Amino acid sequence: MTELDIGMTGLKDRIAAELAAVRERSLAYTDADDDVLTRQHSSLMSPLVWDLAHVGNYEELWVLREVGGIEPLRPEIDHLYDAFKYPRANRPSLPLLTPAEARKYISGVRGRVLDVLDRLDPADPDPLRAGGFVFGLVLQHEHQHDETMLATLQLSRRPGLVRDGELPPGGAPAADPEVHIPAGIFSMGTDTVAWAYDNERPAHRRHLPGFWIDRHPVTCGAYLRFVEDGGYRDPRWWLPQGWEWVERTGVDAPLFWTRDGDTWWRLRFGREEPVPPDEPVQHVSWYEADAYARWAGRRLPTEAEWEKACGGREYPWGDAGPADLAYRANLGHRAARPAPVGAYPKGASPYGVEQLVGDVWEWTDSWFQPYPGFRSFPYKEYSEVFFGETYRVLRGGSWATHPSAVRTTFRNWDLPIRRQIFAGFRCARSED
Repeated sequence: MTELDIGMTGLKDRIAAELAAVRERSLAYTDADDDVLTRQHSSLMSPLVWDLAHVGNYEELWVLREVGGIEPLRPEIDHLYDAFKYPRANRPSLPLLTPAEARKYISGVRGRVLDVLDRLDPADPDPLRAGGFVFGLVLQHEHQHDETMLATLQLSRRPGLVRDGELPPGGAPAADPEVHIPAGIFSMGTDTVAWAYDNERPAHRRHLPGFWIDRHPVTCGAYLRFVEDGGYRDPRWWLPQGWEWVERTGVDAPLFWTRDGDTWWRLRFGREEPVPPDEPVQHVSWYEADAYARWAGRRLPTEAEWEKACGGREYPWGDAGPADLAYRANLGHRAARPAPVGAYPKGASPYGVEQLVGDVWEWTDSWFQPYPGFRSFPYKEYSEVFFGETYRVLRGGSWATHPSAVRTTFRNWDLPIRRQIFAGFRCARSED
């Protein structure tokens, strides 16, 4: 066996192991009564059973049909699990597979997927096959839906459905709360990460003026000062669209926060607990993040500033990946909450910015737009149809994001009113 053969075998073994791990995760999040799985817990989300069958249908479309050339297994259900066919609010009324049928379907798909993997030649120049790209596509897709399932379970407000995980390490206050990033040119995006999405490509050079960025994400304690200072009642801090949203919805604190006398509480997977002052705030919209930044005399960083602060590596701590993740970042649902700020000094970027990856997705000031030279692959509906000035970019992943589904070049996006995602932010300011 040649070194090339050994490398290909190792890649396929890694893919098989990751396929098994992500499926174990999906089944764990749907290990609940049928009523929990078929109920719509929020009009923002699909029933959990839809997500479960959808990940299998996506695998069938891309691995079995596109790469394996296999005849469709259940073509009559394709339209039910097309994410663009029916809005989430309407999916409970569809003739969806039952939980038992969904589990049987995705198991049948997965068995055939492993057969396609066994026949895969990762050296094939076809872009879907090269380096096992199609498997990276479905792995990341399923992990993304697992995070969506966690958001749905949080919206259900039911206790006992999500494991609490381990306690994250303790934090430490920063002597210098801001980090200076000098002016200069850096490379944004990637041409080298094998499983990167089309919107992360191509790598291109950008020049940025110098700026300051928070060492850590904004904490619940800091955000609480904005709340108690009347931030939600003062239109000075809000863009017109954001103020209209505040008045229309009556929001006065992050999602899942309530006040009882002098104490603020949060609901976390059905558990009511005091708001932890040293954890990054989460479940805030872009409008809330932007208003806080204005109140604090700051602004949100652009996504270019955020990526430059990472230091030009696949992960802020280096390109080797998350082998020693427990000391670097809070990812993969090891804990079911953000870690206190300062908990991961070994995950700092070369500039000294901490917790850029994990804990909370971080809103940026940027619209979701294509990079110069963007080419859609493998389908327009992943990125291209969302470009414009409708969606804001988030970076960095959350505690619920799997390590294989995030990197410093990864771009998430959502509407500026969305709060059900595990999103927070950090602030920045231009050089004086």
